[in-house]
Amino acid sequence: MTHAKPDAPVLRLTNTLTRSKEEFSPIDAANVRMYVCGPTVYDFAHIGNARPVIVFDVLYRLLQHVYGADHVTYVRNITDVDDKINARALRDHPGLPLNDAIALVTKTTADQFQEDVAALGNLEPSAQPRATKYIEEMVSMIETLIARGHAYVAATEEGGEVLFDTGSMPTYGQLSKRNLDDQLAGARIAVDAHKKNPGDFVLWKLSSPEEPGWGSPWGRGRPGWHIECSVMSKELLGEVFDIHGGGLDLIFPHHENEIAQSCCAHGTSVMANYWMHNGFVQVEGRKMSKSEGNFFTIHDLLHTDVFGGRKWPGEVLRLAMLMTHYRQPIDFSVKRLEEAENILKSWADARKVASKHNWQAVANRLVEPIPDADFIDLLSDDLNTVSAVSYIQAKAKLAAKGDFEAAFSALNCTVFLGFTLDESEVANDLDSVMVDALVAERLAFLEAKNFAEADRLRGELTAMGVLLKDGKDPTTGQRTTTWEVKR
Repeated sequence: MTHAKPDAPVLRLTNTLTRSKEEFSPIDAANVRMYVCGPTVYDFAHIGNARPVIVFDVLYRLLQHVYGADHVTYVRNITDVDDKINARALRDHPGLPLNDAIALVTKTTADQFQEDVAALGNLEPSAQPRATKYIEEMVSMIETLIARGHAYVAATEEGGEVLFDTGSMPTYGQLSKRNLDDQLAGARIAVDAHKKNPGDFVLWKLSSPEEPGWGSPWGRGRPGWHIECSVMSKELLGEVFDIHGGGLDLIFPHHENEIAQSCCAHGTSVMANYWMHNGFVQVEGRKMSKSEGNFFTIHDLLHTDVFGGRKWPGEVLRLAMLMTHYRQPIDFSVKRLEEAENILKSWADARKVASKHNWQAVANRLVEPIPDADFIDLLSDDLNTVSAVSYIQAKAKLAAKGDFEAAFSALNCTVFLGFTLDESEVANDLDSVMVDALVAERLAFLEAKNFAEADRLRGELTAMGVLLKDGKDPTTGQRTTTWEVKR
């Protein structure tokens, strides 16, 4: 069996299921599996949606570092069947047939989501399944739940639906620490008269002729939200996997109901061994909402001046998220973004120091960073990005004093966290005056027939990505050298 690397740190994660920080031990270290709830593609993703994408991207990078990139599978789904999508399609495209309108809404929104999260520096997950591709498997799981006495068909005014019977699961509420008695309070009896228990939730509901639907034993309809993730995670990761993540708002009812469906369908005691949840995002000290006028999409922040009167680079938005521990609430503010921007400038200065010392090494690190062990230890303590950012800051301060080792340390750790620049920008860091001086010094060594020192300087320049071309002046016959940066 493949294990973590011999020098790998102990990874500790806060498990919502146990309300404690635990040492992470994968089911199979050769196949570490993580599922994170992705977007419902009816509208552009807002800044609160960006937080779990960034948080679990960092965890994905850390798991790859510890277990090897080929031994980690990260699934983030796309929900493309939902009543909110139907409503948006009718609102935005009233002249189109509903199915065509839905297809247009989901494609436009999903494409924008991919563009936005890429701009935030996130890696692509191993898989991004769409709910509509797994309808048959959802029907099959619902049939299993009915057969095992965990679901039932109920008549409604609309015709009927299949519900999960929460009373059939003694451990229901284990994630949120709720029980069925808690859910009786405030139950709307008139609405829930068809339910055995107020907390019973929809697995399948019938569709009208105008609504999207698929065939099933219970009539043409569509799945409930919760069953989608239970099925997609099972199909791609197995009945029980390692980590399930998402925002704090998903603990109940979504993740609680996922556990109920999955455990009852498969006869397992757990769905995932570790449950991780990131905290909420406030904007300028207030809950984000359209009614408050402080609802901002990722696209808004990247491309318009709606927040703070200017556009914000994706790396600034990313760092602003990582400057707070993932489990704590964030107050997203202009001041916070300005602070993140200043920190990034100091990291860029450290990168320039490293580039002047060894440009080629910097270019290599942009592709494959080698982060410090101390830095990885900080991240391994429940994804402590706050301490990790402070670690880079300390190295950047040393780099500003000319410490090349600290500059390379800051560079490696920065790139590992998802902050990088393209090769052409790194090449621009080369100090032409410095290169000219080294080239002139080498020529002097050649004239003095000190070939050992001349070769040493050629090697140093080559390591910086500088290509040398020796020649002779056609008029004077003197030795000349021209140079260019290797792209």
